Amino acid sequence: MSHSVSTSIFYAVVVALGGFIFGFDASVISGVVGFVTTEFQLNEWQQGFVVSAPTLGAVVGSLFAGPLSDIYGRKKILITIAALYVISAILSAFSVSYFMLVMARMIGGLAFASLVLAPMYIAEISPAKYRGKMISINQFNIVVGFSVAYFANYYLLKMSGGASELAITLGITENVWRWMLGLEIVPAFLYFILLFIIPESPRWLICNGQQQKAKPVLEKLFPEQNSQQLISEIEQQHGDELPPLLTRLKTLFSKNMRLILVIGLVVGICQQITGVNAVYFYAPSIFEQSGIGQDAAFSQAIWVGIINVVFTILAMLLIDKLGRKPLMLIGLSGVVISMSIAAYGFHQASYQLTPQSVGKLTNEQVQNNVEPIIGVMYPSDLAFKEALNENLGEEVARQYQAELIQAAANINPLLIMIGILGFVASFAVSLGPVMWVLLAEIFPNQLRGVGIAFVGLVNSAVSFTVQFVFPWELANIGTALTFSIYGVFAVIGFVLIYKLLPETKGKSLEELEQVFNSDNKVQHRQSLAVS
Repeated sequence: MSHSVSTSIFYAVVVALGGFIFGFDASVISGVVGFVTTEFQLNEWQQGFVVSAPTLGAVVGSLFAGPLSDIYGRKKILITIAALYVISAILSAFSVSYFMLVMARMIGGLAFASLVLAPMYIAEISPAKYRGKMISINQFNIVVGFSVAYFANYYLLKMSGGASELAITLGITENVWRWMLGLEIVPAFLYFILLFIIPESPRWLICNGQQQKAKPVLEKLFPEQNSQQLISEIEQQHGDELPPLLTRLKTLFSKNMRLILVIGLVVGICQQITGVNAVYFYAPSIFEQSGIGQDAAFSQAIWVGIINVVFTILAMLLIDKLGRKPLMLIGLSGVVISMSIAAYGFHQASYQLTPQSVGKLTNEQVQNNVEPIIGVMYPSDLAFKEALNENLGEEVARQYQAELIQAAANINPLLIMIGILGFVASFAVSLGPVMWVLLAEIFPNQLRGVGIAFVGLVNSAVSFTVQFVFPWELANIGTALTFSIYGVFAVIGFVLIYKLLPETKGKSLEELEQVFNSDNKVQHRQSLAVS
């Protein structure tokens, strides 16, 4: 590997560290939500809002990140994002109320705009031959962040349950969820410092009339190519001055951009509406629904992180060889199969408390209150939860739900495990990394900021909705139907991507503009012929 490629990879790794922090921030809440639900006495909607609050912030962050990076540069906005991560982590760990925790996590959500900017920056510094792999570094860091959060949650939970002097001294036994949230301060501060050593995107510099600053960056990134010729090619394609924001927005929604925008929206919506963040952010809660108990649920969530990392690496190895479209279709097929397995596993489950299982419950008052439903067979988790609410009250039922489901469930937990891990593998090899690669490729240079920002806005809005309603879905329509809905959306996504998505591997960003311009002209002529 040449020195220039190594330099590009180093810059990509630094920028993609934001993906690690996103992954950690997003999934660490899976271990926190149970504790804060008890501490702040949250209902299902409040639980959903604690989990989804960052994504609501991301809706705002994604809307402004692209346009602001077009005005001020990719680097300055990335540094601002890193600062927001640091502030959010500190405030989250020291939250004293539900409102403060939600606000702190919304600040962190503004920083989720790194998911928009990192692929954009990496695409603009990468050789075409390695672009798919290099953009995928961001997704790889995201899944590593997921895994580290799951491991950290599990081991902090273990420490909090013990009586070690270290855990008592550090306050882990009393404040385990604060430690879970506070660990993010370390990578967030490191990210903030490292961003000062990367250069500004050379393509952004050229599009903003700063050719002299772009030239040494191009010479460092692409020494085998003539820097002046590269500057001329970029200038010829895009001019030497970035058009006003309203002009770019008008162009983005013009007929010539319709195909690109539709493809971006289909991929962006499909990535979230198939349920990925419900699985990632509520992993222990989902495994608790299979009756394995809290500790086992936390340990099984670790497998979500491990599978995520392994299959993201596989995607990185295949994306520039097999291509973007085949990976998307393979992954969506896997999502359909996996969600069907999980839905079937929950559908065939039944729930019945016995005198023996009730006798093992930790709370004597709960034992007494569930006596009227001992021996009653419930055909679904939904029916069983309704019975618990009637006999215990919603607050107590919610607090002891994992223990009660473990006592009553007649279910095949292995089937649930296979379905969930199969989904994670399918997503990690396709929708996870490929979406960001495609978005960074299909939009032309001058529209890349606003284009990715708009699709990121829609993507975040769908993600927020999925996360926000998930606890309500579990409580009101049941786990089986919830996963079935995700599977149906995956089928729709497969059909649309099969029909609309062209292959983009191996082409420069300027070549891809010409390809999509040609496709748009053909599409326009066909529509005229039909009319």
